[in-house]
Amino acid sequence: MAIRSAGLMLYRRVSSDIEVLLVHPGGPFWAGKDEAAWSIPKGLVEPGEDELAAAIRETAEELSVAVDGRFTPLGEYRQPGGKIVVAWAIEADPILDVNAIQSCQFEMEWPPRSGQVKSFPEVDRAGWFSPPDAAIKLLKGQRSMLADLLTHLK
Repeated sequence: MAIRSAGLMLYRRVSSDIEVLLVHPGGPFWAGKDEAAWSIPKGLVEPGEDELAAAIRETAEELSVAVDGRFTPLGEYRQPGGKIVVAWAIEADPILDVNAIQSCQFEMEWPPRSGQVKSFPEVDRAGWFSPPDAAIKLLKGQRSMLADLLTHLK
């Protein structure tokens, strides 16, 4: 059975334009990557956990922001590695400050085979992006989420 993740595509309206919130993964592997490296806030669904609850929990862990409101299912998206991401859209507070995020941490051995364990933020930054910019920043496996959001908002 494929691994399942759940996440939220937060969007806001700025005048007549739409912007989406994306997060950049923390840690040394992603440090120098930008295009096709960003994601929606998401994470693994725990055994027996409701998928929407997992998406809300993961977003809170990655952004240190509680998200509540009307969640619209976008769908299930198979990623190139086989993982399935279940996504919902929600209109976010337009003044959500991406510079104030405080992500949870993870630990990993770094440098590899050094025996040293270092701590890194799950998300090292977040940003609001126009749909054309988001299409460049998003991981390729998540770009169809953006297209589905835009179709839903028409």
